[in-house]
Amino acid sequence: MAAATPQDQPAYGGWQSVVQSLVAERGDALTRYAWLISGSPDDAADLVQDALVKTFGRLRNGFTVSSAEAYVRRAILNTWLDRGRRTTRWRRIAHLAAVPEAQESTAPATDSRIDLTAELARLSPRERACIVLRYYEDLKVDDIAEWLGISSGAVKRYLSNGLAKMAVSLSDEPGPAASTPQSTNPQGAIHVHRI
Repeated sequence: MAAATPQDQPAYGGWQSVVQSLVAERGDALTRYAWLISGSPDDAADLVQDALVKTFGRLRNGFTVSSAEAYVRRAILNTWLDRGRRTTRWRRIAHLAAVPEAQESTAPATDSRIDLTAELARLSPRERACIVLRYYEDLKVDDIAEWLGISSGAVKRYLSNGLAKMAVSLSDEPGPAASTPQSTNPQGAIHVHRI
């Protein structure tokens, strides 16, 4: 039997110490995860805070830092999906809201990241969650289905639909020529880079 690492040991001082250790050791990773799920740094911070409150809202002892992180990540995802369900009407009229002008970057890497971020923002909450869980968390389809409480077929459909939407928008050539075989790579694959 392998010895548990210090991170897996329950912290002395109860759940408060576990929360402090979790935020100190894994806070940045949780915020990045929430940012990928939500697409907004402000929403990401709120999601992490809400997830911590939901996870430790009732006095819970027996958590280790690693087990608490798994609960918090699950709470982040569930909170985001719940918000997505409540804001479906808003998404229909969001294009009517004024968007402040931003100075465009000339760096190609930054432009690609902005393009990817914008495309993720256009996806439905379920499509976005499936894409992030598949390509950022590197989960298999069956694991994503278990996380979201849906069938593997539904996950495949959300992944396919989401990637198809992103492929059309991110193709190099605008217009009808973008759908010709010459404009896609030989395998027809979409390359998603970790952020």
